[in-house]
Amino acid sequence: MNALIVCTSVSHGNTRRVAGAMAQVLDAKVVPPEEADPAEVAAAGLVGFGSGVFYGRLHPRLTAFVRALPDGRGRAFVFATSGLPELPLMPFARPSAQLLAGKGYEVTESPFSCRGFDTWGPFKVVGGLHKGRPGDADLAAARAFAERL
Repeated sequence: MNALIVCTSVSHGNTRRVAGAMAQVLDAKVVPPEEADPAEVAAAGLVGFGSGVFYGRLHPRLTAFVRALPDGRGRAFVFATSGLPELPLMPFARPSAQLLAGKGYEVTESPFSCRGFDTWGPFKVVGGLHKGRPGDADLAAARAFAERL
């Protein structure tokens, strides 16, 4: 299966590490949205979309890329790294999954997420949250998620 992962990882490389673990299993290429070719996305049998969480949402560059995609077909999945857990009233990965489904993609499984080192705002003062994350267990969970795809 031809797989591609579109990933925005800007602060500490958290999401890029998770994307890399998934890419090993899927034999996928990992690219930032700016380098992703919509034709390559359309040709892939499975496409992953992931980023860190910023103000309760996936990164705006990734979201803009997903919004700009033409209607498609094929399978897609969404993943994220975050300093804080997803709140039921503020889901951070689900909106992108719904956007992809609305464009005709078969969005597989629940979105994958794990903790990542976070130095946003007040967390920077105390040295950040979740140093060392994503860790080995998180990356193993990412690989297991990818295997189920």
